[in-house]
Amino acid sequence: MNNKISLTAQNRLIIFGLLLSTVLIVAIAVFAIFNIQKKLNEGYQNFGQVISKTLAIESVEITKNLPADKIQETLKAHSDSILKSHNDIVFIEFRDKDGKLIYSGKNAHALTGRTNIRVTSPLTALGQSNPIGSVTVGLSGNIISQISSTTRASLLFVFTVAWIVFAFVILINTYLITRELRILQNGVKKISSGEFGYKIKAKDVSSEIEELFKAFNDMSARLHIYEEQNIDRIMLERNKFESVLMSIANGVVVCDDNDNVVLVNNHAQTLLEVTEDQLLNTPIQQYIDTSGNECFKEKIEQFKDTPLEIIEKKPIEFTINVDKRVIKSIISPMFTRNKDYVGYIIVLIDMTKEAEMEQMRAGFISNVSHELRTPVTVLRSYIDTLYNYGNEFDYETQKEFIGTINQEIIRLNRMVNDILDFSRLEANTELEKEPNNIEQLIEECARQVDVLTKEHNLHITIDKKSIPPEFMFNYDSIERALTNYLSNAIKYSPENGEIKITLDYSPEKNEVEVAVTDQGCGISAEHQKKIFDRFYRVENNTHTIKGTGLGLNLVKTTIEKHHGGRVFVHSEVGKGSTFGFILPTAPIEISVK
Repeated sequence: MNNKISLTAQNRLIIFGLLLSTVLIVAIAVFAIFNIQKKLNEGYQNFGQVISKTLAIESVEITKNLPADKIQETLKAHSDSILKSHNDIVFIEFRDKDGKLIYSGKNAHALTGRTNIRVTSPLTALGQSNPIGSVTVGLSGNIISQISSTTRASLLFVFTVAWIVFAFVILINTYLITRELRILQNGVKKISSGEFGYKIKAKDVSSEIEELFKAFNDMSARLHIYEEQNIDRIMLERNKFESVLMSIANGVVVCDDNDNVVLVNNHAQTLLEVTEDQLLNTPIQQYIDTSGNECFKEKIEQFKDTPLEIIEKKPIEFTINVDKRVIKSIISPMFTRNKDYVGYIIVLIDMTKEAEMEQMRAGFISNVSHELRTPVTVLRSYIDTLYNYGNEFDYETQKEFIGTINQEIIRLNRMVNDILDFSRLEANTELEKEPNNIEQLIEECARQVDVLTKEHNLHITIDKKSIPPEFMFNYDSIERALTNYLSNAIKYSPENGEIKITLDYSPEKNEVEVAVTDQGCGISAEHQKKIFDRFYRVENNTHTIKGTGLGLNLVKTTIEKHHGGRVFVHSEVGKGSTFGFILPTAPIEISVK
C-alpha cells in the first residue's frame, strides 16, 4: 500500500517537472522570438531608410541640370530599374517640395501588392539645406516575414529538441531510478515470502544504490543463516512434539482455527477408524461415525460459542460411538506462549472396557441380587413352614425340608465365597504356596461333587496320562478353581452324561495340565473370547442358568495372576466344552501388582 502511494507521488513529481520545464522552455522561446522579431523589424525599417535615402541622393544626382520635361522620364527609368531589381519594393513615389506627385511607379514583380512599411526621405541638392522634394519607398515586408518565419521555426525546432532531450533525460533517469527501486522491491518481496538468501545483482547501478544492494545482500545472507538455524531448531522441537504426540496412549487430533485437522496420532486413527490422509487438511466436523452422524459438529459449534476463558478452565466433554467403541472426547483450546488462540485439541479416550465393566457391574449386581433373593426366599419359606407346622409333618417330610434348606445354604455359601474370593484375589497380596499333590487334589474335588453328579445321573472319570511329583501351589485356591470347572460342567451337562477330568504332566516343559470335559451344549467362538472376563455371562436360549459371572474370572485370576499359569477353553456348539488350566511345576517369580 505504501509503495503504491510513493510511486504515485513520484509520478506526479515527474509530471510536474515536465510541465514546469515545458512552460519555461515555451516562455523562453516566445521571448526570444519576440526580441528577434523586434530586431528584424527595426533592421528592416533601417533597410527601408537606407534605400529611400540612397534613392533620394541618386535621384538628385541624375536629375540635376536636366530640363523639366526630362526629369520625370529619368526618374521613371531609374525607379523602374530599382523596382525590377528588388521584389520587396512595392512602389516608389517622387513629390516636389509642395507635395505634388511628380512620379509614382509600382513593382509589377512584387510578391504581394500590400505595403507594410512606408519610408520617406527628402530630396536635397548638394550644398543646399532646403529640400526640393521627397521620395517615398513602400516595402511589402516579404523578406522580413520569411526571415521571421524561418527564425521562429528554427527556434521552435531547437527548443522542441531541447525539451524532448530534457524530457528524455528525465524519463531515462526516472526509469533507471525506478528500475533500481523495482529490483530492490523484488528482493524485498522475495525476503517477505521467505526466500532468505536471495541476492540482488548490482550491475550498472549508481554507487549509492550499489551500496544499498550490498547492504541488502548482507542482510539476506544473515537472514538465511538465521533461518537455517531457526528451522533446525523448530524441526527438532516439532519432531519432539510429534514423537510425544504419536506415543501418547490416548488419541489426539489437533485442529487449527479454521477447524482443519493438522495433526492426528496413530491411536486416534485407530479409534476413529480412518487413515491420516482421510483426516488431514479436512474440517473435523465432516467426520461421520458408524451411525452416520457428524458426531463432532454440534460440540465444535458449542465450543466456538463458549468464551475462551470459560472453555480453558472447563473443557467440553462428550462421548461418541465408533464401531462398538465408546470414546470419551475432550475439546480444549490451544494457545501460543503469548496466549494467542491458534486452534484446539481433541483428546480421545477409549472407554469401551470401562463401559463394558460398568454394564457388567450392573449385571453383576442384578444377578447377585436375584441369586441371593432366590435361596433366601426358599430358606425363609421352608424355615417358616417348619417353624409353624413342623409338628404336623412326618419324619421323611421334615428330612426333605431340611435337605432342601441345606442345599440352599450350600448354594448361598458358594455365592458368598465367590464374592469374597473375588475381593481377596483381586487384592495385591500373594497367596501362600507349599508342596502339594495335584493328583490327590483332583480326586478330592471329584468326591466333593459326587452328590451333585448323582442328582443329575452324571458319571465322572479321571484320565491320568502322566502323574507329576509334588510342586508348589496354593491348595485351596486351585481346589476352588477345579471345583468351579466341575460345577459348571455339571450345570450344563445333559442327564446321564459323562464328565472327564484329564491330568497330564510334561517334564520337558515343567508344566501340569488339568482339563474338564463335558458333553454340554457348547459355547460359540465369539463368547469364548470373553468367557473368562469378570461379570461376563453367556445369556441365550441355551445358557439359561443364572450366576454371578465371577466363577471363571476367579479361575483365571487364581491361575494366571497368582500361579503364573494360563487358562484355556475348547468348545463347539452342540458338542460340549473343555475347560482347563496349566500350572508351572518349576518355581517362578510372580508379581501380583
